[in-house]
Amino acid sequence: MVKKVTITLDDEILAFIDRQAALVGDTPNRSGYVNSVLAKHRRTVLEAEIIAALKEDAMSPEYQSEIAAWDTVAGDGIE
Repeated sequence: MVKKVTITLDDEILAFIDRQAALVGDTPNRSGYVNSVLAKHRRTVLEAEIIAALKEDAMSPEYQSEIAAWDTVAGDGIE
């Protein structure tokens, strides 16, 4: 789904967006360029959040206990 929104930008930012949109072949307009940049930023933020959550889990004693239990099961010789 696509939604149309209105935002306010500084003149310099808008000029930059226009220049960049013209240079990038797959996003030849403002909307396409802004959407592309924000999609990349969103992926970066989500990846950072996932990494932080995994690090938090790795430090959890409960998680460590679960991993130890799985290591025992995996090492019992049953294939």
